[in-house]
Amino acid sequence: MFDAITQRFESVFAGLRGKGRLSEKDIDQALREVRLALLEADVNVQVVKAFLGRVKERALGEDVSKAITPGHQVVKIVHEELVATLGAETAGLARGASPLTILMVGLQGSGKTTTAAKLARHLKEKGRSPLLVAADLQRPAAIDQLETLGRRVGAPVVVDRRGRPARLVKTALKEAADSAADVVIIDTAGRLQIDDALMKELAAVRKAADPDETLLVVDAMTGQDAVNVAKGFADQVGLTGVILAKLDGDARGGAAISVREVTGAPVKFAGVGEGLGDLEPFHPERMASRILGMGDVLTLIEKAETAFSDAEADKAVNKLRKGEFTLEDFLGQFQKMKAMGPVQDVLAMLPGVGPQLRQVEPVDRDLKRVEAIIRSMTPDERRRPKIIGGGRKRRIASGSGTTPQDVNRLLKQFADAQKMMKTLVGDRGGAALEALAEGEPIMRRR
Repeated sequence: MFDAITQRFESVFAGLRGKGRLSEKDIDQALREVRLALLEADVNVQVVKAFLGRVKERALGEDVSKAITPGHQVVKIVHEELVATLGAETAGLARGASPLTILMVGLQGSGKTTTAAKLARHLKEKGRSPLLVAADLQRPAAIDQLETLGRRVGAPVVVDRRGRPARLVKTALKEAADSAADVVIIDTAGRLQIDDALMKELAAVRKAADPDETLLVVDAMTGQDAVNVAKGFADQVGLTGVILAKLDGDARGGAAISVREVTGAPVKFAGVGEGLGDLEPFHPERMASRILGMGDVLTLIEKAETAFSDAEADKAVNKLRKGEFTLEDFLGQFQKMKAMGPVQDVLAMLPGVGPQLRQVEPVDRDLKRVEAIIRSMTPDERRRPKIIGGGRKRRIASGSGTTPQDVNRLLKQFADAQKMMKTLVGDRGGAALEALAEGEPIMRRR
């Protein structure tokens, strides 16, 4: 979503870093480019004005004029002020309440029902026991959808198709107390726009639920409209937080930057994909770093820790030590890597990797081809690739939709990788692995 704005920021920062001294004219010119970048990203005009005002006031101060590297100091100021615009600190859910009652609100089509299920799954992974409430009685399909999603995430769903939303909520709260559920997530009705009927229904549900959290789900791909919707709900219903859905889309991203400052409600979660596991806590500092092209190493580490357990990592290292790493092992590691997300999304979290290097669709295609080839092999062929002769290569190619040349290429690359691994864990294996564990370049440990 942020590639275009990131590229503009990187261009501005490259010009600033290359100068030993910065005049007021230099800063004005840089901020003019920043203003254009933000406006083109559909960031709210008032948010842009306030943001640039804070940056300029600090950039013209003594801290920059006396800095050894004034360009870097301005970049630091931009980063800090963007963090402040996004919300300064990570805002979690309310604590102490049992059950924690969460009211999900938003317009129809914003992704509210799916997000309710995603939130239930996220909380289950944290050890909570969520209960979903299908209080969107205006749209029967929403009830069916929530029941289906509830089964997939393993969360019970309270339904009463003929009842009233407020009465259903009271029933659900009683059921939560009886079933020891410690979180109640209420999916409410939406409309195509904010109107009196919607607000009256939400007011009745809110009174019955007395929620600890009122979370607005907004579609980040709708740009400035999402900000206007958020302001409308904040003014009429009152919000404790916002969830940005579809933050993985290809829109310009202005809503993500604007919504906190416009509504005063913190962004608490972000939907980063279509899967039920694709909901992440919103970290303003990490998001600011990603927008400015500085990467997001902490999120990358968290994704890796989720995908790879310590036991699995130890097992892989032991196989490398013994030279027993096979195509079957490689396929398993490949599946773990896929769980971290698309290659371009992973690369986007690395510092210094510009948007031009993130366009790695060919890499994704190559990886899919490799997976198809390995899956077309028998377990014995994966463990002992040397037995793969001409006939087997033709069969594997036919089964994977590739050519025998593609199979040959993969086998050669894997054989070369095995040789490299044997060298790595050979005479200097212990020192090499120790150096890797310490994050130290291997060539220094002779």
